[in-house]
Amino acid sequence: QVQLVESGGGLVQPGGSLTLSCAASGTFSSVNTMFWYRQVPGKVRELVASIRRDGTTNYADSAKGRFTISRDSAKNTMSLQMTSLRPEDTAVYYCNALITVIRTNEYWGQGTQVTVSL
Repeated sequence: QVQLVESGGGLVQPGGSLTLSCAASGTFSSVNTMFWYRQVPGKVRELVASIRRDGTTNYADSAKGRFTISRDSAKNTMSLQMTSLRPEDTAVYYCNALITVIRTNEYWGQGTQVTVSL
């Protein structure tokens, strides 16, 4: 069974930094594009950043210049380095990935809370 597990959330002051990690485990043939999403209660889940197997990245405008997504394809892991954090970055952050077992399906992690506050 394929699982995505996030770690690294927590409480940080405005202007601070935090790094989130995501690890894929289970039996599969490949982990394709990986994504970070975030969601605030009552709002739609929004895409923060994505990274393809070839390392191509994309960022939401709110993340550009502050967040860096990376991956280690050999270890099936992904990270999101967040700097200059703002209170509006407070959300539950979710790891998402397109993973091929027999066919390619979308998988979600359980989410990790990030709170930016004094």
